[in-house]
Amino acid sequence: MEAVADNSSPNKTLHDHPITIRPMRNEDNEAVLQIYTKGIETKNATFETQTPTWEVWDANHISHSRFVATFNGIVVGWSALTPYSRRAVYQGVHELSIYINPDYAGKGIGSKLMNTIVKSARDNGSWMLQASIFPENQASISLHKKFGFREVGYRERIAQLDGVWRDVILLEKRF
Repeated sequence: MEAVADNSSPNKTLHDHPITIRPMRNEDNEAVLQIYTKGIETKNATFETQTPTWEVWDANHISHSRFVATFNGIVVGWSALTPYSRRAVYQGVHELSIYINPDYAGKGIGSKLMNTIVKSARDNGSWMLQASIFPENQASISLHKKFGFREVGYRERIAQLDGVWRDVILLEKRF
């Protein structure tokens, strides 16, 4: 009897089913929010403690430059931008978010998403991208630096997460 491979397994090589990056669609909402929830649960991805509804998430993110990474048709990561400020003078400054399903971490998905969103942001009028990252999240810091983000600050005790003061590293990329 021949063994049948489970093509949805993260242990399956990505060469057999390459990662595809495509624009995010409304029907991706459940997968996007599930991945975001996993990020919240790590306590090293965001200060948020509850997953928002899709309506809230959608309203808070810019309509352009939203992408998902799929592996064998399954959404395994996403990237999106939020405005730095609602003031018109900052219309080209955006906060960048990238979230990867932890089961697929370390497989180059973040790099593919970052490459796509940086190009899209620039093409859509961004003049600066920024990210605030917990110092413990070395994978995210390394990813951002790989794509030309530079460290511009270290914010000590900027906010509490579950009653614990946390620091963030502020990174930016200018076009």
